[in-house]
Amino acid sequence: MIRTILLSLAIALTALPASARETVEMRAEEGGTAPAIPTPDVGLAIGQTVPHVELVRTNGAIADLPELMGERGAAIVFVRSVDWCPYCQKQLKQIDEIAGELSELGWPLVAVSYDDSELLAEFSEKHGLSYEFASDPESQAIKDFNLLNEGMTPGSRYYGVPHPAIFFVDTDRSVRAVLREESYKDRPAMEIVLHIAAQL
Repeated sequence: MIRTILLSLAIALTALPASARETVEMRAEEGGTAPAIPTPDVGLAIGQTVPHVELVRTNGAIADLPELMGERGAAIVFVRSVDWCPYCQKQLKQIDEIAGELSELGWPLVAVSYDDSELLAEFSEKHGLSYEFASDPESQAIKDFNLLNEGMTPGSRYYGVPHPAIFFVDTDRSVRAVLREESYKDRPAMEIVLHIAAQL
């Protein structure tokens, strides 16, 4: 079961108590500043702004998030590892089936992991994948997206991995939608990912 599928700030607001919802809506109508959006235990919330992040492309070039975006933004798939995580490997091969459609909708796909860029390039080339891969070698973007799996022991091979998730991030760096499963072994179905992209 998908733990989080949030399509817009309006949908997120419906989960708030009525009094809190009215406060947000009233301040927005008056041109005031809405209260800060609380950050979930895992991941950023709908409406939060992604901090400035830099990633390493498979050719070794450094890119900030806007450079990886399309007309509307980017669909960012955070995975644990292309090297040792079979669930991530399976997801990354499957999601290639909808990468072209996502790009046509203005949401080019970007897969991010803490693997080095050469390893990502090798995986992408081996499986003939059509979308962008980017390395987060220090897991800074993973931390900025509030996805760091803190259950991993610092200094171990696995420290720095994220909780798997898919974020739709707008061109203004605001989070538009989040998909995340309860278990790292489960990933959102491709038709759901595509349906959400079409609704944004």
